[in-house]
Amino acid sequence: MKEEFKTVAEFPDTVSAEITAGMLRANGIMAQVFGSASSYPSINANINAVQVKVNAEDYDSAMSLLATNDKAE
Repeated sequence: MKEEFKTVAEFPDTVSAEITAGMLRANGIMAQVFGSASSYPSINANINAVQVKVNAEDYDSAMSLLATNDKAE
């Protein structure tokens, strides 16, 4: 059975993506980080190369958690 992943967030750097994935994991949602950032910051500012993805069945829960987290900041 092939698992389907959906992107819940994109970042220009790996550290931010890992922080977000860690927050999702801490709340029971398995999250993976895909992609990599360039060593050239000016390139990273123009693209979101690093993506945080979750299983398709966790997408709505992850998006809700991320929205709640954004409001808290």
